[in-house]
Amino acid sequence: MYPGDAEFGFELLVCRWAETSWPPESARESPVLVSRQLGTQQRRWDTVVLECDPEGLAARRQFGGRELDSDLLHVVRNAPEEWAWYRDALPDPGYPWRYVRAAVHRAADRGVVEKRRRGNRIEIRRIAPYPDWLRRIVAVENKPDLDASAARALAGQLEHDVETALADEVWVATESTGSRVEPALLEDLPVDVGILTLSIDADGTDGLDDEPVASVEWYPSEVTPEGDGNDDEHRRRRLELAERAYGRGWRSYHETMRPDCRHFELRRFGRALLPRCAAKDRSQTAAECAGSCPEFEPEPPAWRSRGWPIEGGPGKGIKRLLRRRRERVREREIERE
Repeated sequence: MYPGDAEFGFELLVCRWAETSWPPESARESPVLVSRQLGTQQRRWDTVVLECDPEGLAARRQFGGRELDSDLLHVVRNAPEEWAWYRDALPDPGYPWRYVRAAVHRAADRGVVEKRRRGNRIEIRRIAPYPDWLRRIVAVENKPDLDASAARALAGQLEHDVETALADEVWVATESTGSRVEPALLEDLPVDVGILTLSIDADGTDGLDDEPVASVEWYPSEVTPEGDGNDDEHRRRRLELAERAYGRGWRSYHETMRPDCRHFELRRFGRALLPRCAAKDRSQTAAECAGSCPEFEPEPPAWRSRGWPIEGGPGKGIKRLLRRRRERVREREIERE
């Protein structure tokens, strides 16, 4: 059983498992980047796994660790090798050129293109070709307790995922029941969606050996349509999604929770660090852990005035720790041969 009784803890464990063990039941052949709670205006996925080209991912590093939004991508991907007026160099964006000009200035400020002024014209030049670093996008919906009602609620969303085909594969991750036939196989889910079950030891907080064990109960179909490589709009949307995942990484929960509360703790669960509330004596949800929580107590000022190892208070120490872990995972994947 995952810690606590909320899907939030299960989601964090799935993300951490994907960082260390993707793809399921086979050896890793390419670096992966994992993000959570990412998607489009119409659909948000619990977990997104990017399978990347090793050389392309290393080359992407030249453009910095922050994401390139759609406007910046338009500039960076089409910037010429030699100096040229930006309106000659870039394809017509379909919206006013003044927005492109603003994006050119932002790109130059970020150092992802070079810019100069020749008379009344702004010229640009690329710093390097934008690499083809993305191989595949895998979307995972996390439902630890996949009963009939949960399956009915998910079915429409999963059918949307299959039809839009922004992801190459779509999975549902659920908790293993240990049955000979997992109940998830009997639910009414789209046949193209894979089913992954994770066996999780609720007492697995003492060491690195207590890792979730994943089993594939149903393999997904490749849902990317034929000829997608020639669909510029579809490719652009996938790349924008991948850029958001690249910039945000495994979105850390400290951004939406209150680690500056004196009751906020981190507990090790295998290789994952999960939040825990000492006041509630359990793992809390992101929605619970807010300033409106009746148990919320800011850290005493004396805590924040101490030096090493907390340097500003345990809350700041937790943020630094989670940020370093996230950066270390990304660096490891970029440097993977």
